[in-house]
Amino acid sequence: MAKHDPQWNLYRSFLAVMSEGSLSAAARGLAMTQPSLGRHIRELETALGVDLFARSPQGLVPTDMAYALLPHAQAMAAATAALRRAATAQDGKTRGVVRVTASEIISVEVLPSMLAAFRKAQPEVVIELSVTNQPEDLLRKDADIAVRMARPTQQALVTRHIGRIELGAYAHKRYLRAHGQPETVEALREHSLIGFDQETPYIRSLRPKDLPYTRELFALRTDNDLAALAAIRAGYGIGFCQVPLAAREPQLVRLLPEKLALGMDTWVVMHEDMRRHLAVRKLFDHLATALIDYANSH
Repeated sequence: MAKHDPQWNLYRSFLAVMSEGSLSAAARGLAMTQPSLGRHIRELETALGVDLFARSPQGLVPTDMAYALLPHAQAMAAATAALRRAATAQDGKTRGVVRVTASEIISVEVLPSMLAAFRKAQPEVVIELSVTNQPEDLLRKDADIAVRMARPTQQALVTRHIGRIELGAYAHKRYLRAHGQPETVEALREHSLIGFDQETPYIRSLRPKDLPYTRELFALRTDNDLAALAAIRAGYGIGFCQVPLAAREPQLVRLLPEKLALGMDTWVVMHEDMRRHLAVRKLFDHLATALIDYANSH
């Protein structure tokens, strides 16, 4: 039981130490001195009446209580950031900070031109882009807008279905000149395939059961989508790529399009409270329109 409510800066220091793994690194990240940061940790422990770290010659070792409190402190950090973003644009003008989250491929390969166009039209809006394949919690205000490949189920979310982004199998012309082009799906077994290292439930739901595209067949295994795309571009082998994205690169050749066509249903999502935030609402509409065009561009 806390003896009094700790100030937010103590939790911020706690999060920094948990993230960085040491007082010295956390102090550098927060532009604080190490003694000041150590004092914050002791004050937080005293206020909460718990031990958060065990002291050892190697530094601070998080206790079980520290790990138990971590998600709650992260939620506080997200709420604090959301409060700051909301406070930046309550005067009826299109300005402020908007946080967008999307997958690696969408963030790096698809969104930049769309965000650049929005920035040109709305120069007073600052955009934070969170690049992650893990869905961030919009109800907790981890982000204002999300681009997702799974249908949102929470009732407090506003969603717009942009359609299905098609996936196809591709190889660089350089690879095909060296190894030939597979004429059947079964012939993929004879080629250098690029695929996942760990098969997630989402990947499993996309992959047809009879497709010879399994981990043991891959010549390159990676769970980083950007690395897989880079390998396709480098001529390493055959892998799956978003069709509208590959259409931009004439050196990429689509293989067996009538047999190897998958689809990712895609949504743009925001919390219903964000409809009152003019900058968020305008960026939501802009991204929805631009992504619909992208999905239909092949």
